[in-house]
Amino acid sequence: MIGYIKGNVLTAQDGVVLLENNGIGYEITCSSAVYQKLLGEKKGEVYTYLAVREDGVSLYGFISIEEKNMFLKLITVSGVGPKMGITVLSNMNLKDLAVKIATSDVKGLSTIKGLGKKTAERIILELREKITEDVQPEEKETVKEIAFDQVDKDAVIALMSLGFTNKECASAVKEAKENGATTIEQVISYAIKHIK
Repeated sequence: MIGYIKGNVLTAQDGVVLLENNGIGYEITCSSAVYQKLLGEKKGEVYTYLAVREDGVSLYGFISIEEKNMFLKLITVSGVGPKMGITVLSNMNLKDLAVKIATSDVKGLSTIKGLGKKTAERIILELREKITEDVQPEEKETVKEIAFDQVDKDAVIALMSLGFTNKECASAVKEAKENGATTIEQVISYAIKHIK
């Protein structure tokens, strides 16, 4: 599978970039973050996902491993294909998306064009459950010790959806609270900057 490409931009139009690497041009449908970066610099790197379907093969590009991990989580949700996954990531940054999932903000997710209320509800339900299932039994105890209220628990879930481990998230959330963060947005912002 093609997981990463670095090269020069030959053409770019409507979110699709033709990236040349060693004489081969890869047509990549990009999230808005990586598209804007490649468009501005005329070269760069993308983390990729190769989607193989009956009607064709498509390559999707992301600015970071965290963005790719969120995409992979999104496309496991019933009714969310690669195109919708890219649309979600192109219309909402990772932090905001994680907060909306963690706080069950259906209305906020539904503001994304093409994403209906039912699909937004499924994303929240399935991704929150998936993140919880990923937590090892011994790590659940760590969350219980550190997460004193719902904001803490939601922040841990949101950070885990970005690809951080439970232990990293729980520790960063505790540190954020000790440094005066009170809302989930403040906790996540602090944690993302200081996570170890």
